[in-house]
Amino acid sequence: MRNVLDWIRGHRAYATAAVVVVVVAMGLGALHHLTRQIRLADVSAAFDAIGRGQVVVALLLTAISYAALILYDVLALRIVGRPLPWRTAALASFTSYTLSHNLGLSLLTGGSARYRIYTAAGLDGPDVARVVAIAGATFWMGVLTVTGFAMLGHSGPLAIGSEILPVWVPPFAGGIVVVLAIGFVALCAKGPRRIGWRGWSVPLPTAGQAMAQIAVATVDLAAASAALFVLIPGADPSLLPTFVLGYALAIIVALVSHVPGGIGVFEAVAIATIPVDRTALFAALIAYRVIYYLFPLALGVIALGWHEARQRLSSQMIFGARRVAEGIAPSLLGAACFGGGAVLLLSGSLPSVPGRLRDLASVMPLPFIEASHLAASLVGTGLLLIAPGLYRRLDGAFLMARTLLLAGAAFSLFKGIDYEEAIVCLTIAGLLQLTKPAFYRRTSLVGRPLSAAWLVSIAAVIGTAIWVGLFSYKHVDYEQSLWWQFAVGDDASRFLRSSLGIAVALAAAALWWLFLPAPVRASATVAPGEIDTILATATRTDAMLALTGDKRFLVSADGDAFVMYQVHGNSWIAMADPVGAKAAWPDLLWQLRSMSDAAQGQLLLYQISADVLEIAIEMGLSIIKYGEEALVDLTSFTVEGSGKRSLRQTHTRLTRNGVTFAVIPAIEVPALIPELAIVSSAWLAAKAHREKGFSLGRFDPTYMAQFDCAVVRVDGQIVAFANVWRTDDLSELSLDLMRHDDHAPSGVMDYLFVELMLWGRAQGYRRFALGLAPLSGIAGRRMAPAWAKIAALLFRHGERLYGFRGLRAYKEKFAPVWAPRYIAGPDGLALVKALRNLNRLISRTGGGMPGIPS
Repeated sequence: MRNVLDWIRGHRAYATAAVVVVVVAMGLGALHHLTRQIRLADVSAAFDAIGRGQVVVALLLTAISYAALILYDVLALRIVGRPLPWRTAALASFTSYTLSHNLGLSLLTGGSARYRIYTAAGLDGPDVARVVAIAGATFWMGVLTVTGFAMLGHSGPLAIGSEILPVWVPPFAGGIVVVLAIGFVALCAKGPRRIGWRGWSVPLPTAGQAMAQIAVATVDLAAASAALFVLIPGADPSLLPTFVLGYALAIIVALVSHVPGGIGVFEAVAIATIPVDRTALFAALIAYRVIYYLFPLALGVIALGWHEARQRLSSQMIFGARRVAEGIAPSLLGAACFGGGAVLLLSGSLPSVPGRLRDLASVMPLPFIEASHLAASLVGTGLLLIAPGLYRRLDGAFLMARTLLLAGAAFSLFKGIDYEEAIVCLTIAGLLQLTKPAFYRRTSLVGRPLSAAWLVSIAAVIGTAIWVGLFSYKHVDYEQSLWWQFAVGDDASRFLRSSLGIAVALAAAALWWLFLPAPVRASATVAPGEIDTILATATRTDAMLALTGDKRFLVSADGDAFVMYQVHGNSWIAMADPVGAKAAWPDLLWQLRSMSDAAQGQLLLYQISADVLEIAIEMGLSIIKYGEEALVDLTSFTVEGSGKRSLRQTHTRLTRNGVTFAVIPAIEVPALIPELAIVSSAWLAAKAHREKGFSLGRFDPTYMAQFDCAVVRVDGQIVAFANVWRTDDLSELSLDLMRHDDHAPSGVMDYLFVELMLWGRAQGYRRFALGLAPLSGIAGRRMAPAWAKIAALLFRHGERLYGFRGLRAYKEKFAPVWAPRYIAGPDGLALVKALRNLNRLISRTGGGMPGIPS
C-alpha cells in the first residue's frame, strides 16, 4: 500500500488525470443511464423544433453573460489596484473564458492567455495571479449565492434523478450559503484589507466592490442559464426558478469534477435535476453547447486570425500589439484544432444524412466512402494529439495540423458530403496559415510527452464520441458480422470500424512516443580560426575554456565576440561572460535566450561577473551569487612580509632542496605528454577523481598542446605541472589543470603558484586568477532568501561534502582581492533542474561542480 501511495505522490499529475478520466467515464455512464429511453430520432425532432427566435434570444443572453465575464476582470484589476483599459480586460477575459469553458484546465488554458495579455500590458506575474484568483472567486461567489437564494426560495422536495431530498434540506443549505455571502460582505466592510498564505496575499474588495462582484456574477449566471432555458421547446416559464437551481448545481458539479468543459458531467446533472421533458432538454443542451461554448470560441479564433492578418499586412502597427496577438494565437488555435478533431470524431459517431449519402453513393464507390469515414476519424484523433504541440508553438505541429485539417475537410466531403465539418476544418487551417509566425519553435514534435491535462482532454473527447455512437445506434443489435458489413445505410458498421481505427491510432501514437529517440539539436558552427581571433582580444583567462572541445559557440554578427555554451536536457548553459567586444554582449545573450526559448529550453548563465548582471536582469533571469574569485595583483606581488611567511618558507625550502620550475612553451609540450600523463594518472588515482568537463579542462594531448605548461622537477623528473592560461594583452594569467604525483615534495603546489606569479610579474602580467571559492562571501542573514541561507550553511558546515572553507583559506594565503561571480537562470524549481543539468554536464566523465583542486 505504501508503494502505491509513494507512486501516486511521485506522479500526482497523472494520478489526478486518471481520477478525472474515471469521473468522465462515470459522467458518460450516468448520461447513458438517464437517456436510455431517449431515441436519436426523438432528439433530432426536438432539435428541429427549436425556432430561430429561440436561437436569437439565446445568442443575446450569451452576449450578456460574456459581457458580465469581462466585468469580472475589470473588477479584479481595480481590486488589485492595477486598472487597465477596458479593451485589454475584454481581450484577456474573452480569450481566457472561451478557452477554459471548452477545455477546462482554467489555470493552464485561460490562465496562460491572461498572463500573456496582462504582462504585455505591464502587470507582473504575482498581479496576474491575483487577478485570476479574484476573477475565479467572483464567479464562485455568484454561483453559490444564486444557488443559495434558489434553494432558500424552493418549495417542496428537490428531485435528483430518482432520488428525492427531504423538504427541509434545500432551504437549510440555502440559508447557510446566504449567511456566508452576507458574512463575506461584512468582512470586506470591517475586516483586514488583505488575506494571504505563506507570503502570497490577495487584497480584499471593499464592501461595495464585493456586492458588485456578487451582482455581476448573478447577471452572468442568470443570463447563461436563461440561454439554455429559452432553447427548451415548450418550457413552462413557471419552472424557471427550479431550473436555475438545477443549472447552478450542474455547473458546480462540472467544475468540481475538473472534467474539461464539464463534458458529460454537466449534461448528466442537468438532466437529473431539471424537471422538464428529457428529450427536449437533451436537444436544448446540444444547441446550448454550440451557442454558448463553441460559437464564442470560433469568434475568438476568427477575431484573432483577422487581427493577425491585419498585423502582417500593415507595417505601421505597434510591435506590442503584434506580440500580444502572437502570444495568444497558440492557445486559441490549439483549442480550435482540438475542437476540429472533436467535430470529426463526433461526426463519425453520428448517422450520415441519408439524402447526401445516396447522392454521394451514386458517384463514389462504396469502398471509397467507407475508407473516407475511417480516415476522417483517424484525422480527428490526430488533431487531438497535435493540439498540445500548437500550444507549445512547435512548427512541426503547425505543419501536421494544417495537413490534417485539409485532409479532414476532404474526407468529410467524401464520407457523406458533410460540408459543415469541411468548412470548420478549412477555417481553422486558414487561421493557422495566417498566424504561422507564432509557431517558431523548431523542435521535434514528439520531443516531450503529452501532459496529464492534455491526456484528460483527449480521453474526454474520445469517450464522448464513443458514447454518442452508442447512443445513436442503441437500436442496433450488435453482432460479429456487423464489423464486416459494407452498405450505404450501414452507419453502425462504420461507427464500429471508426472506433477500432481510433484505438489503433492511439496505440500507434503511444508506441511512437515510447520508442522515438530524443531530439538532437545541431551544434552552432563557426568559421575556422574565428574563435582564435576573438580569443586574442580576451581580457579574462576563463575565455580559454573555449578550447576544451566541449562547447558550442554563438558568434556576433560582426565576428568580434562570442558566447560559449552547451545544451544538456532542456538547459542551455552559457559558460562565463561572453568573450570579445562588450558592445556585442547584449545582442549575443538575447540571441541565445531566443534560441533556448525556441527550443523550449531554459537559459542558465554560469559563473558570470558583475559586467553581465544588468543584461541578465533585463532578460528576466533570477540572480544567485555562486561564490567569489580570488584575483592577485601581480604588479605588487611578493612573498615578503608576515602575511606571506608560510609561502616564503615553503618556497625557500624547496628551492634549497634542488626543486626547479620552468614554463615550457606550447610548441614543446607534445614531447612532454608521456611524462605528464604519468603524473596526471597518479594524481587522479590518489584523489579518486575522474576528469571533469565544461568548466574545467581535462588531460587530453590535443588540449594540452594549445598552452604553455608550468612544470616542477625534482632531480630532472617532472613531479607536478599545470597548463598556463594567459591573455594576449597581459591582463591576466591563470592555471587550469594542476596535478602532482606521489613523489612530489610537500608544498609543491604553493611553490608552483609562487614561481608562476613571479614569472608572470616579470613578463608584465597585471593579475593572477586563482579561481573560484564556491559559496564564498554569501551572508545568510535572517531576511536573506532561502538559497542564501542554504549556501551560507553549506559553506560553514559542509566540509565533508566539499572543502568550501578550506579552499577559500588556501587562497587567502596569496592576499587576493575577491570578485563576486554569479549564476543567472529561471525561477523556482526550473532553476533547481537547470543546476542539476549543469552538474551533470560538468561531471559527464566524473566529478562535480569544481573549484580549483589543491
